[in-house]
Amino acid sequence: MFDKILIANRGEIACRVIRTSRAMGVRTVAVYSDADRAALHVREADEAVRLGPAPVAESYLRGDLIVQAALDTGAQAIHPGYGFLSENPDFVEAVEAAGLVFIGPSADAIRAMGLKDAAKALMLKAGVPVVPGYHGDGQEPAFLAKKAAEIGYPVLIKAVAGGGGKGMRLVERETDFLENLSSARAEAEAAFGNGDVLLERYVQNPRHIEVQVFGDGTNALHLFERDCSLQRRHQKVIEEAPAPGMTDEVRDAMGQAAVTAAQAIGYAGAGTVEFIVDGSDDLRKDGFWFMEMNTRLQVEHPVTEAITGVDLVEWQLRVAAGEPMPLTQADLTISGHAMEARLYAEDVPAGFLPATGVIDHLAFPDGARIDSGVVPGSEISPWYDPMIAKVTVHGSDRASACRALSAALRATEVAGTVTNLGFLRRLARDPGFVTGEVDTGLIAREEAVLCAAPMPAAYDVAVAGVVAADIRDDPLVGFTLWAPLEREIVLGFDGQEIMARLIMLGPDRIDVAVMDDQVSLCRGDHWGHAAIRHGARVTVFGEETLTFDVVDPLDRGGAMAGGDTVLAPMPGLVRDVAIEAGQQVSEGDRLVVLEAMKMEHVLRAPRDGVVASVAVTPGDQVSAGVLMVALEEET
Repeated sequence: MFDKILIANRGEIACRVIRTSRAMGVRTVAVYSDADRAALHVREADEAVRLGPAPVAESYLRGDLIVQAALDTGAQAIHPGYGFLSENPDFVEAVEAAGLVFIGPSADAIRAMGLKDAAKALMLKAGVPVVPGYHGDGQEPAFLAKKAAEIGYPVLIKAVAGGGGKGMRLVERETDFLENLSSARAEAEAAFGNGDVLLERYVQNPRHIEVQVFGDGTNALHLFERDCSLQRRHQKVIEEAPAPGMTDEVRDAMGQAAVTAAQAIGYAGAGTVEFIVDGSDDLRKDGFWFMEMNTRLQVEHPVTEAITGVDLVEWQLRVAAGEPMPLTQADLTISGHAMEARLYAEDVPAGFLPATGVIDHLAFPDGARIDSGVVPGSEISPWYDPMIAKVTVHGSDRASACRALSAALRATEVAGTVTNLGFLRRLARDPGFVTGEVDTGLIAREEAVLCAAPMPAAYDVAVAGVVAADIRDDPLVGFTLWAPLEREIVLGFDGQEIMARLIMLGPDRIDVAVMDDQVSLCRGDHWGHAAIRHGARVTVFGEETLTFDVVDPLDRGGAMAGGDTVLAPMPGLVRDVAIEAGQQVSEGDRLVVLEAMKMEHVLRAPRDGVVASVAVTPGDQVSAGVLMVALEEET
């Protein structure tokens, strides 16, 4: 076994490899870019080496720097994780030329599966079922249009060097073919530097089922299937194992096809053979076709580990070190059902736009497996994939796993950035998903419901108001003894202001008036336990995760200040008075500093003018609405 390995990756997969390596007594070397200097994988590894600036072309894609880092630190092997250089055959050859071991398949195996058209031709030769289509070299538009007509519509245009849905177009009518071909080629050229495409018959009601394989370079076995049909624009969202509706007969046929594919290229290590499956009826032995092979560890590998009890990273290290595969096909069995949801920093209502931000709060439930590369304080940067975590659950059957996933997502809390958590929660309880009626079009069909923008209820606003007032520990903070025990908090949500009036009824009870609703909150019950304040924001963790801005009344366009007067916007302590009577001031000039809500608030001049009077001095305790500064009337 190796003494030390270098992990040529970042984030959750780097942390995942470190975890198993540590358990095996193998030391690890992390690599990082400037953007990841304080990242979790850097802290978790035994050593860390800087690669370069944040852009991947200057850091995580610099194979030469990675190989040199391995040599400099005495690492004997390199684990590529997934993404980046994991399926780059030139990198594999560079690793081996340096006398190091690549923990994965050979360069030849990666090349064999690297181009979809060549891979399908190879699979046809090996006897693996392939979707009817055209995978040849002829790329003239008129020729491809003719082939599409022969295949029959609807037809799928796919970039031969593609992945992640780039360079892919569904064409349902012959008249739309050439326009979609041009668009797919342009996208493929920009993404992969290769505009060639292949054509496939589009399978109605398709399901995406993949088989986990493992080989030693000569022989291979499979660790059963995963269903990855819940996708949005060809990006996987929730994965599960085993596949709903799978029979022993179809599983054996699909598993054998996957093993045949792996052995045809002399595969070594962990890989995934992906099949497109006809989901219009019960699964059939003649209803699945080879789609592609991922020659690396897959993102969703935890669900396979959950149902087999196998640590795939441990297997990767052992086989790469020259040991035999730990088990045989006959030793492998399925235990229960597992599901994985991918938690991302992304704005779902805005079209799943990637989001950034610092993770202010992050909490996961006990009982779920969490694969993550971030902790509170970590930054989700614009440079890399915005994954926060993979949440994996296991149950005795699919129904119990489904309930466990829904419960785990409800108990997950994230603050500091917008996430897809609400979307995942709605998807986990979607009737079609719950009953196992999954196909790749489910999310698109239900998008209006699944992706709806959340709206706060009166209870959410009430909890946010109590947390914003910072009175959970001391309910009298912010209230004056000579005024009614009431206080107004202004919150911002989605560009709108919401007023919450806090009415203290006792040391353990607050009523909160929100427009026409009144909510009672009790200490020790709902007294803000499901929310946190981080800076000028409050995040409430309920059925939806809702983030409110705490609006400084002094920045509300003069709501507490008339043209000639400046009033105290809330109870507080006068810390500083920056002007005196008779002084000329300009709009926006600093007048008084008021300490309230454990923060300092600067009151500024509402207009140009002359100070007529100053009604407060430093050290004064004032209540809301008290006159602080008056300006001379305008003439």
